[in-house]
Amino acid sequence: MIHKAGFVNIIGNPNVGKSTLMNALVGEKLSIITPKAQTTRHRILGIVNEDNYQVVFSDTPGIIKPAYELQSSMMDFVKSAFEDADILIYMVEVGEMELKNEAFFKRIIHSEIPIILLLNKIDKSSQEEVEQKIEYWRTKVPNAEVFVISALEGFGVSAVFEKIKELLPEGPAFYPKDQLTDKPERFFVNEKIREKILMHYKKEIPYSVEVETEEFVEEENIVRIRSIIMVERETQKGIIIGHKGSALKRVGAEARKDLEKFFDKKVFIELYVKVNKNWRSDKNQLKRFGYNQS
Repeated sequence: MIHKAGFVNIIGNPNVGKSTLMNALVGEKLSIITPKAQTTRHRILGIVNEDNYQVVFSDTPGIIKPAYELQSSMMDFVKSAFEDADILIYMVEVGEMELKNEAFFKRIIHSEIPIILLLNKIDKSSQEEVEQKIEYWRTKVPNAEVFVISALEGFGVSAVFEKIKELLPEGPAFYPKDQLTDKPERFFVNEKIREKILMHYKKEIPYSVEVETEEFVEEENIVRIRSIIMVERETQKGIIIGHKGSALKRVGAEARKDLEKFFDKKVFIELYVKVNKNWRSDKNQLKRFGYNQS
């Protein structure tokens, strides 16, 4: 029996629906999703296995022009997605006209690997507008095959998956067939806590936060977790904690509920807040948090 395997890497501007798409393709909520831009900071793999194929999907941060060291590291994850892709998914939404990085766009239109261009969020547009955008993108990226989808509603996703299977190169699996992702449990704990912070705090607060899980103990019926929420300034610490700890309790309670579904067992979680000045601009700190790839 012929076996196919390959990396299918998803790139695009912030907030176009890359994480929603990967979760839909993989069938698990691996990437956190919020309405805020730059929700995804890392490159996250989601692996789909069958007897005769393995698809390694890769969610990446939205493409931006970096303003500080953390954002530069995020764009390094996007660069790496270009380098090892067997198929590249370039995702856009209706109303979008260009990628926020001309160098990346040139790499797409000159790519020698298959490009699938997905026009997402078509449920928010008229048929006429969608047809105009299909023609626009066919002209703009002539080497791409264009599909229209609604990742959130699941419309068109199965057709994209069938095309991916058709384009996959022949080869052995890259990962064990029972593996779902490349990330450890602690990573998903950190991300779930960060998702709640993105949802409940405004302005710069969510972007100044990093989460580190110091303790993760899995017992037969319970997972015990202790995590640190790091902020850049003392004033941010007070905002995260809230009046009599109410804001922090809400983050912990909501994260616990989601993690209990994820791990399929009871979760006990302790959260602490710590000031870690200018961590977003500190290369050593970023390396410790898993951002710098070198």
